[in-house]
Amino acid sequence: MVASALRWTGVVTLVLIGAVMTGAQTPGQPRFFSDDPLTREPETQDASGATFLDVELAPDLLLNLFTRPGDPASHVPAGNVNTIDEVPDSGWFTNRIYVRQVGIDEIRRGPNSAPPPASGPWTVVGAKTTGASPGFTARDSRGVRWFVQFDAAGHPRAATGAVAVAVRLFWALGYNQIETHLVRLRADELQIDEGAQIETRAGHRRQLRRSDVADVLARAARDTDGTYRATAGLAVAGRVVGPFKYYGTRADDPNDIVPHEHRRELRALKVFGAWTNLVDMKAGNTLDVVVNEGGRGLVRHYLQDVGSTFGTGALGPRDPDEGYEYLYEGLPLWKRLVSVGFFVSPWQTIPYQQLPEIGRFEGDRFDPTTWRPRVPTAAFLRADDADTFWAALRVASFSDDLIRAAVSHGEYEDPAATRLLGDVLIKRRDAIARAYLRRVCPLTRFALDNRGTLTFADAAVEFGAAPAGTDYVARWSRYENSTGAVQPLGESQGTGMLEAPSALPTEREAIVKIGIAAAGDAGRTVDVYFRRHDDAWRLVGIERVPPASR
Repeated sequence: MVASALRWTGVVTLVLIGAVMTGAQTPGQPRFFSDDPLTREPETQDASGATFLDVELAPDLLLNLFTRPGDPASHVPAGNVNTIDEVPDSGWFTNRIYVRQVGIDEIRRGPNSAPPPASGPWTVVGAKTTGASPGFTARDSRGVRWFVQFDAAGHPRAATGAVAVAVRLFWALGYNQIETHLVRLRADELQIDEGAQIETRAGHRRQLRRSDVADVLARAARDTDGTYRATAGLAVAGRVVGPFKYYGTRADDPNDIVPHEHRRELRALKVFGAWTNLVDMKAGNTLDVVVNEGGRGLVRHYLQDVGSTFGTGALGPRDPDEGYEYLYEGLPLWKRLVSVGFFVSPWQTIPYQQLPEIGRFEGDRFDPTTWRPRVPTAAFLRADDADTFWAALRVASFSDDLIRAAVSHGEYEDPAATRLLGDVLIKRRDAIARAYLRRVCPLTRFALDNRGTLTFADAAVEFGAAPAGTDYVARWSRYENSTGAVQPLGESQGTGMLEAPSALPTEREAIVKIGIAAAGDAGRTVDVYFRRHDDAWRLVGIERVPPASR
């Protein structure tokens, strides 16, 4: 594992100086090592020294809106993928859907493994310091600490429902999520801890008062039975060290060596954000926590707040332009000015089926390739075809039943709202598959048996983005791991199963390279590598070759 960590560090160092993004083999180094493909990103260093990082909202917003922070180089492939073009598990991400089947029971549970908040009185221990939704920090009757957030007055079940659904979807996609439960509480169940404080607008701290709690509840949606619905997010174990940025690295985390703008799971939010309409991407909605594992401090990275999704925000329905334009879009703004308001943007003509619990969220006019968050991130702007293909595979892997199981946990009062949210997510899923699964050669799930038969799946066909029946041509070669030299073995052609044109090598550690493309479409090629191991062929490499490099 030490060798793997050193190799990972070396690869990233080369990435930083722009030397390994051509697909060329490093002189004197084998392309594949004995432990390839890595399934977990190495974390060999102690990060106990990580300190709190404060990212101020306004400067972060302006920086991302009007500049391009991070690596100035263009077209840099993701730097944290393994040899089979996958993202290893890490403190950022855990492979779930697509890599394995996620069951209905799993998505119903989502990130929740601890018991829900205990019934009985709540003790408010602090004011809510971030975000627009009304809320506070409180302990339940067992003394467990929770972050409580309410629906805004006049919009019952909207924001809390969105959070309950979104945390399950993003957990299934692979992100670290806060354990979150829907709860109901009454004003008379709230008591204030003696040490609870609040910071005034003047920057002074004082004792939290009953009137402060009353002010929070006055901004929250109250049901006719006198209860308030809220989400309760479990305080994470470990030491909070602030948010993470979508570019650069944490200087105080020696394991954080891949610039965040080059992390594929962060670039993939271009697709996952479009699917769920996660318009509020910012550092302030993330969380880094130092945990102790094996006697070392390691940083775990959370997408802390994914509730700004679907058709509603913390305070009410989305504005009509959200998801279609950045906060500042120069050209549309100029057109509106010179036309004295007569210029009509496409989003102004969308006929929403607007239900109060869902807000503005639709799938018929949705185009994932033009979707916009409020403010772009450095990772969002650098997503390439390989990144969006990887992300689209995961979105497409959500079955209708799985989506509807997640949506049911929004516990909406109106059955039409539950149905609408599921319908729109399914339509947007299909639009993402059509948009992104054919931008590279869409073949996946490669296997090579001892008879020399190569099998694979066509993801575009599997997920309804292309018709079946495509013929593929494979060019087979023996591959020399130490030099990168190839010895051609011949060609074969077929639909979903290809036979090796001649006898394959049988000695241990022998490697074969197979370049596959659709017949008549050599521009979209995937190169696949298998190594002989214990009398069987093991997949060790996948390289999706973009058309521009052929």
